[in-house]
Amino acid sequence: MWQEILPNTWETISSQIRSFGYSQKHAVLIPAAALGVGGMLVYWLRSRHKIKTIEMSDGWWGSGERPVKGKEDESIRPFRIETSDKEIEDLHRRLDQARYTPHVEGAAFHYGFNSSYLQKVVAYWRNQFDWRKQVEVLNKYPHFKTTIEGIEIHFIHIKPSYVPHGRAVQPLLMVHGWPGSFYEFYKIIPLLTEPASHGLNEGDVVFEVICPSIPGYGFSEAPHKQGFDSVAAARIFHKLMNRLGFKEYYLQGGDWGSRITTNMAQMLPQCVKGLHLNLVFITARGFGGIFSVMLGAYAPWLVGFTREDVHRMYPFIQKNIYDILRESGYLHIQATKPDTAGCGLNDSPVGLAAYILEKFSTWTNKSFLQRDDGGLESKYTLDELLTNVMIYWVTASIVSSMRFYKENITKDPDLNAISRVGVYVPTGIAAFPQEITHTPQVWTKKAYKNIITYSYMPRGGHFAAFEEPRLLAQDIMNFVRKVEHL
Repeated sequence: MWQEILPNTWETISSQIRSFGYSQKHAVLIPAAALGVGGMLVYWLRSRHKIKTIEMSDGWWGSGERPVKGKEDESIRPFRIETSDKEIEDLHRRLDQARYTPHVEGAAFHYGFNSSYLQKVVAYWRNQFDWRKQVEVLNKYPHFKTTIEGIEIHFIHIKPSYVPHGRAVQPLLMVHGWPGSFYEFYKIIPLLTEPASHGLNEGDVVFEVICPSIPGYGFSEAPHKQGFDSVAAARIFHKLMNRLGFKEYYLQGGDWGSRITTNMAQMLPQCVKGLHLNLVFITARGFGGIFSVMLGAYAPWLVGFTREDVHRMYPFIQKNIYDILRESGYLHIQATKPDTAGCGLNDSPVGLAAYILEKFSTWTNKSFLQRDDGGLESKYTLDELLTNVMIYWVTASIVSSMRFYKENITKDPDLNAISRVGVYVPTGIAAFPQEITHTPQVWTKKAYKNIITYSYMPRGGHFAAFEEPRLLAQDIMNFVRKVEHL
């Protein structure tokens, strides 16, 4: 009997052993498989949330070939703006010889700068404007130059005269646009560097302000090579801040300054504590964008629009197509053949003033089209406006400033590259009601992923720091205060 039982028993034991081995094998394989799948999932999730950046790269914009040997001169050199009798006499001679075309009756600023008012501006420029005095005004802040990527970069650097005990000074780089200059920031600088003395706050937020001139603008040397765009400017300004000894800093910009500082945030986000903008240009794209525009007029809450968004955006065709077409003729010229149009502007101070100051009219307030004087003196003084024009005139920089449009728009025709990379640093938006175009916060989030503040400003237009320095300063401080307490 045991002879019968033994084989059966042995078969049972063998079966159990095989079963045990099979189970043991799976006991090892299943966790291993789970670990592998889990690892792939973690990698996928991490790669999804990995922040895309713009490559820092390098460049050379100086004349001729980049030197093979030798390190670039990294010294920071004090600089002063100067003038001469010869420069002023040449200006006066050209103003005296200006020719004017009679304006169309009742046209106000609808055809561009009204020639009757232009003659009044030129008369003031010729007989009352004191360029020597304005040079001293410009020199009241410390100016410097340094060489980066083969060209001289001009900037002003203002430190607070007094810092309350225990308060940290925040470095702030502010970048202008076209047709502005570093001078746009002269009224806001004291509010940022000496806020308590101007009744803005208790001194809890104090800034050290750096305002460079974009290469090709004002006293910054123009690039000698093709291709100098906002990314190149962003890289140069990062190098400038590093050369000044800053590892982390805040950024602020409007117009081209908005794009340059945005590129800076995309390039080295670890260096940017926060980004504050007073212009964001993101258009409705695709079916979703068209749908939100169509539905937004009737049920704005369904597409994320606020009442203020609706007020500023509609009627949509008028405000976002007709108005922009009317105000963007210059852009098409500068994005295609800047040197042709710029030739006349560089030779005629009157033509230059008309071309630049017309923007300070309708970009400050769209309704100024209806006024014979373009409303210019309701927001600015003629001394302020002509000082900005003179920065372009004495440096002969109007052509090189216009080229910046061609370099950028040739590479990015719809100026939408910002959205493809995204911005992940803390961001503050000051939306001024008379800006050329309004971008609601829900659209802004498509590119700027970490919005800390979004403010509907009560008044003001495109040249925020120049026109409403106090409002802009308050918004910057509020933004930085929130970022510092994150």
